Amino acid sequence: MLLSIAVALVALASSIYLGRPLRDPDGFLGPAYIRMPLLALLFFGVGIVVDAVRTSGWKHLSNGMREVVRNEWSLRRVLCITAGMMSFYICYLSYRNLKSDLPTYREGVLYDQELSHSDLWFGGGINPAVFLHDLFGTGFMAEVFSVVYLAYLPLIPISLGAVLILSRNLAIGAWYATTLCLNWVLGTVSYYILPALGPAFARPELYRGLADTGVTELQQSLIETRLDVLVDPVGSGQIQGVAAFASLHVSVTFAAALFMMRTKQKPLWQTVTWIFFGATVIATLYFGWHYILDDIAGMVIGWAAVTLGAWVTGNRRKRPQQSAEPGSVEHREETALVEAA
Repeated sequence: MLLSIAVALVALASSIYLGRPLRDPDGFLGPAYIRMPLLALLFFGVGIVVDAVRTSGWKHLSNGMREVVRNEWSLRRVLCITAGMMSFYICYLSYRNLKSDLPTYREGVLYDQELSHSDLWFGGGINPAVFLHDLFGTGFMAEVFSVVYLAYLPLIPISLGAVLILSRNLAIGAWYATTLCLNWVLGTVSYYILPALGPAFARPELYRGLADTGVTELQQSLIETRLDVLVDPVGSGQIQGVAAFASLHVSVTFAAALFMMRTKQKPLWQTVTWIFFGATVIATLYFGWHYILDDIAGMVIGWAAVTLGAWVTGNRRKRPQQSAEPGSVEHREETALVEAA
């Protein structure tokens, strides 16, 4: 919890200094004090059902659930998992608010021109968006990449819940929760180091030929919200979310895939996460969310988050396979989540 408390204090200090209230980025889904407990209960319920099916089968589900709760769901385990979920949400909330404050602290500072030149250098004079539009087309594949890009939003918290709930080795859950938290923190730092809007906002003419998709709507909404916040940061009642360097879509999906590999999850899940990461990289360039350097920096952040997360949760040594299978839970592993996430 220490990391989440530290970044929350920074966000709170910024809020007080600028005279702006901390805002819930997902408030449209309902109050956080209702939404988060309900989400936690859903994760717990799914975990109990999955464990009961494993041990007792569908025919004896009700008895199996009672046995699972009695024998495997200690108060300590529940508290550790809850701590991981809370740490993730606090870091995410703080990250979104600090990201929203970026235009104020770095007013008038943008590096889109330099990053755009770097794209041409990497592409040998060819803009990556133009190349990808020619390669994949601008119709059907735009819909496909839109689904990939937008799927990130629900899949990341779902993946956290799955790792925390289904893995009985709580040190592994602590590692993943800490990894995600570090992504938010390191990503926020990168935004302030090299502020940028992204190709789609700096050179929108390159992307007007794309079919209208969910990404199109999201980009339009983000730029409108940014303008509203710039005009009236307090009165707008909104959070601006435009920042290109580095790509947290890339950093988080890379971290998830690397984590799956480092913890030796089943080959199917490793393959799925690496494919999703690769498709996400393409989507960020295809729609103009990011420059190539943004994605490279995102991979560096993802690697750093996994590595540092392993270090602070005691997962530095090579471990045996740790999939979501039954196993022993030692006292050190049970407390790792509370101490490190």
